[in-house]
Amino acid sequence: MSESKIAKLHEMLVSKEISCKELTKQYIDAIEKDNEALNAYVTATPETALETAGKVDEKIAKGENIGLLEGIPMTLKDNISTDGIKTTCCSKILEDYVPIYDATVWNILKNQNAVLLGKTNMDEFAMGSSCETSYFGGAKNPHNVNHVAGGSSGGVASAVGGNLAVYGLGSDTGGSIRQPASFCGIVGLKPTYGAVSRYGLIAYASSFDQIGPITTSVEDTAIVFDAVSQYDEKDSTSQGRKGEPVTATLKNDIKGMKIGIAREYLDGVRDDVKEAIDKAAAVYQSLGAEIVYFDLPALKYALPVYYILACAEASSNLGRYDGIRYGYKADSYFDVNDMIKKTRSNGFGDEVKKRILLGTYVLSSGYYDAYYKKAQNLRGTIVNAFQNAFNVCDVILAPTVPMTAFENGHAVSDPIETYLTDICTVPVNIAGLPGVSVPCGYNSKGMPIGMQLIGNTFGEAKILNAAWQYENAADIFKPTDFGVQL
Repeated sequence: MSESKIAKLHEMLVSKEISCKELTKQYIDAIEKDNEALNAYVTATPETALETAGKVDEKIAKGENIGLLEGIPMTLKDNISTDGIKTTCCSKILEDYVPIYDATVWNILKNQNAVLLGKTNMDEFAMGSSCETSYFGGAKNPHNVNHVAGGSSGGVASAVGGNLAVYGLGSDTGGSIRQPASFCGIVGLKPTYGAVSRYGLIAYASSFDQIGPITTSVEDTAIVFDAVSQYDEKDSTSQGRKGEPVTATLKNDIKGMKIGIAREYLDGVRDDVKEAIDKAAAVYQSLGAEIVYFDLPALKYALPVYYILACAEASSNLGRYDGIRYGYKADSYFDVNDMIKKTRSNGFGDEVKKRILLGTYVLSSGYYDAYYKKAQNLRGTIVNAFQNAFNVCDVILAPTVPMTAFENGHAVSDPIETYLTDICTVPVNIAGLPGVSVPCGYNSKGMPIGMQLIGNTFGEAKILNAAWQYENAADIFKPTDFGVQL
């Protein structure tokens, strides 16, 4: 059984079994020892962490109550703005950028005395599925450092899976929380679009981006989601969480729950992954749930729709990096146009440039109707298809990724297969739905396999309850040997 690390550490702090400074120091020491192997952190913040830990210890010494997340060591993906702390998006163009404001999610956690250990590695501007497009080199998989941690939130998954943080916040545009969580054998939640504020998240594709938690247990995911899912007037798409805190709804009986499996989600999925999904379905049947197979033909449009629309939005969002306002600027140039051209050519990596070019192309005169407009219409078709699916089932069960973590360097040698890792995750972002990845097995080489539970809009309570029931019945989670061993 995968227990709640947050609840356990909270109890240890309250009972004074360990001081917050002692706990924080353990994680700082672990980062110093193991980060070279994992490359999970790109910026460590030990002074900030110890300062917050001191405040928590003072509160405990005075006999004051502390919240569940107070004093718990955590991390943030390096595209979440932190006032006074470097936020680079793991790109040369923002290598030395220090924001002057906090993202709303970090502001919420900071006010709860969350202990920030540092900023974690990611694919450059969140564009990639292996973390290897990072300017600082990719994060490694804590189950086998010869394999990738996944992307784009690879650093958070590597840090949490490698016990270099209790939990972290990542961002998910097309699977960037769930895919690395699957590769690293941990839990990752992509919330409903609008449930968590995007203010202060450096944008990739604004109608897809969503911040969410990466943890080692479903209960911890629920705790962190409850904390950050607040309405924010600074984000025009923000709605906050609907209904009561989801932590209170965990452990509800799932007898009679209809769990749907779309046949299209199993197309092209490797045998070991398919087998793990079948076993998970059997676990649900043993818990009294009903498995319902159905067709979702609109899924075949998901990958092209995602890449057309996300790249179009990226082309627009990344236009601001021109060397004039902030970030990297070319050293020598003839005029302002030459300066912008050289700044962007030298400042962005190949994957980012590829997506900007593709996005600019589909938005250009003569191609807008053929590609962008058609993709927007098909997005509506996919949204409607999911709504119809939820007429026949309560939640959808699917693989998170069609495969397990590939070896380092494979993304460069076979980029097409890397893009195909998104095939099971992007439909959720297209439709703005919540999805959670939970470990459901290991392949013959000991690499984790993840399954995904998808819910209707603002159905986080339903999918997390179903995930918690599976996690406790199947008892799949295997901790790694890195970092702090609790």
